[in-house]
Amino acid sequence: MPGEAIVRQSVVDVLEERLRTSILDGTLAPGSLLPPERELAASYGVTRTTLKHALSRLEQAGLLRTRHGVGTRVLDFLRSGGVDLLPLLVGQDGRWLSDVFEARRAIGGIIARKAASQCKTSQGVRLRAAVDTVANASDPAGAQLAEAEVHRELARATGNRVYLLLTNTLLNAYLPVRHVMSTPFADPAAAADRIGQVVEAVANREVEDAGRAAEEYFRLTAQEMTADLKKHARRR
Repeated sequence: MPGEAIVRQSVVDVLEERLRTSILDGTLAPGSLLPPERELAASYGVTRTTLKHALSRLEQAGLLRTRHGVGTRVLDFLRSGGVDLLPLLVGQDGRWLSDVFEARRAIGGIIARKAASQCKTSQGVRLRAAVDTVANASDPAGAQLAEAEVHRELARATGNRVYLLLTNTLLNAYLPVRHVMSTPFADPAAAADRIGQVVEAVANREVEDAGRAAEEYFRLTAQEMTADLKKHARRR
């Protein structure tokens, strides 16, 4: 039996993760200054070069800002961060998932309406093929991953690349914990039938029907996945 892939982390990766965790959980409060680099590097047992690499990554993520003569200050990520932080925040605090689910329902409705207004015959063919992939999945995990591709196809059908990036971000926020949220995909054929209702409305260019179907789809699947998470939490 093949083993699980081993994730190799460099010292910079580990240090970045530790500092990021301290920022996201509030241990390093917004507005506070980090200790001087020499002191901070010594406290983690790393070189200043390693520390500089980790700090640079966190600056790029909108979590820190370094100013010559002032030092490195912790930023308020809710003001300076972007949607790329969502997967990290969900991993840090599962309560962020409820916000993700609410956002995906609202954005999903917008995307479905836009896709329906723009959908070409060729896009309808690709969307229906994506639904067939869900139906033909061999297990719930496969159906869940195939369903994610349906949402990407819906976003592509809008012709707006920003919607595709937003879709990727929202998917990336919860797919890492998808193994505990499998109820909507327990029966791949039923899962395909449910998402297929959204796809058919889009392919038939029924704008309002597509939006309502998407919003209802996201509402129901969010309920089921939230229930799965609560069950998982009680078992831990």
